[in-house]
Amino acid sequence: MEFQITWFILWGVLWAVYFMLDGFDFGVGILHSFIGKNDAEKRVIINTIGPVWNGNEVWLITAGGATFAAFPTTYALMFSYLYTPLLIILFALIFRGVAFEFRGKVDSDGWRKGWDIAIFLGSFLPALFFGVAFGNIFQGIPMDANGYHGTLFTLLNPYGLLTGILFVLLFIVHGALWLTVKTNGDMGKRASSVADKAWYALLVAAVLFLAHTAFATNLYKNYLDNPVWFVVPVIAVLALMGIKLFEAKGAYLKAFYSSCLTILSVTFTGVIGLYPNLIPSSLDKNYSLTIFNSSSSPYTLKIMTVVAVLFVPVVIAYQIWVYRVFRSKLTVDEMLKDTESY
Repeated sequence: MEFQITWFILWGVLWAVYFMLDGFDFGVGILHSFIGKNDAEKRVIINTIGPVWNGNEVWLITAGGATFAAFPTTYALMFSYLYTPLLIILFALIFRGVAFEFRGKVDSDGWRKGWDIAIFLGSFLPALFFGVAFGNIFQGIPMDANGYHGTLFTLLNPYGLLTGILFVLLFIVHGALWLTVKTNGDMGKRASSVADKAWYALLVAAVLFLAHTAFATNLYKNYLDNPVWFVVPVIAVLALMGIKLFEAKGAYLKAFYSSCLTILSVTFTGVIGLYPNLIPSSLDKNYSLTIFNSSSSPYTLKIMTVVAVLFVPVVIAYQIWVYRVFRSKLTVDEMLKDTESY
């Protein structure tokens, strides 16, 4: 039981860190053609995430691998019941990575425009469908002894779509703030303007999400049973307000850090509400997948804990080093001189 709870916490941490890191990649990918007014500016925008985007996706692989190793039954049924949205996410991520590499290979406006569309879709679709997937997990999947009773359109229900919209707006604000930190001049100003306007839409989506969650899910039960956990959604609200406060003062790095905290605390809010479920059933709670009825053996979890303690700090240290090395702002002049940029 001890290791099952430990890995449930780690499972939540891995997803939270992934959304925090790849979230601004998604936001930048969605916004790059809107904030960038010419090819040189688009190259600058793409190169702000060039050194880090593939490293950020390591956390997705780790989160998926942890689910597979720690909770294999959940992994199997999740990738069966949510097969279509997860497959869309997979192909979108593949095309996004290919687009980053191929965009600058041919000196043609049509060629670049095609890959720009791929970057947009490869960023927007994962953001939307990750939200849809987790929204459906929060409210429960229609499953019982006979399996899953639904289709892709079943997943595109009001609460699932609202959660998807919330994710998209979180990542747009996150990505815009990243660009205010990594660029200057007109691009930085445009990114700040987008972050400011998108924040209001995010606030509306967050309020609707919190209200709808009370009716569509049982996430608040754990909070009512243990009120101390309300500190997590309170942190999420304060961090969301902090984005606006710091952005208004021109403290864009602090606003970005506040956005990081917002995404982390929003994810933890959902994870805490789920406990001990991983995928609750909306038809019969007896068929819900929990950390107790879908986990690996205690010995497997023990070995995994040792591996995580040894190697996760290495990954964290490497990523800190990468972000430190590439912490400077990027300019159009640098892009025009650099033939190896995206």
